[in-house]
Amino acid sequence: MEKKTTSNGNGTKKAAPKTQSRTGNSSNNGSMQESQLHKLFEDELKDIYWAEKALTKAIPKMIKNATSEELVDALEAHLEETEEQVIRLEKVFEIIGKNPVAKKCEAMAGLIEEAQGIMEDSEEGAMRDAGIISAGQKVEHYEIASYGTLCQFAETLGLSEVKEILAVTLEEEKSADEKLSEVAVSAVNIEAAEQE
Repeated sequence: MEKKTTSNGNGTKKAAPKTQSRTGNSSNNGSMQESQLHKLFEDELKDIYWAEKALTKAIPKMIKNATSEELVDALEAHLEETEEQVIRLEKVFEIIGKNPVAKKCEAMAGLIEEAQGIMEDSEEGAMRDAGIISAGQKVEHYEIASYGTLCQFAETLGLSEVKEILAVTLEEEKSADEKLSEVAVSAVNIEAAEQE
């Protein structure tokens, strides 16, 4: 194959620049792209590690403020899962040869702060329970998005064992979200709606 050439205006010819991929990197540097994806994967891992550790402190406050027995049970079960999820993330760090490091997750910090505000501003009982469920589901949806992304990154990077570990947590987060919906539908939202 002939190399493409361009004229530089003074009669000499030079090779045309390499074509760029859509990401702005030349098409022959897949390893560079992979290392950049690996760095992003690690950053997201540090982010969710911080989030899970923060939740191990935030969920007990939600339990203390909840009055519905179903809600307390759901939160207690998820607190146990969250503690296991922290251990799983530490295992993932070990597999990729990194120390487990937490990087403050601003999104989770904001969701926890919002939950605290809801608990302070709502009347004890069904109204507060409904607020706790609302805050809890926002947390779950953030975690579902985070773990879904991490699973996809792990698959792309060929980290099959890591993907399997993260997929377990992803399913737990989905189940926790569904459980909160069930608690809300079965009693809490109805009671809250009846309050003046």
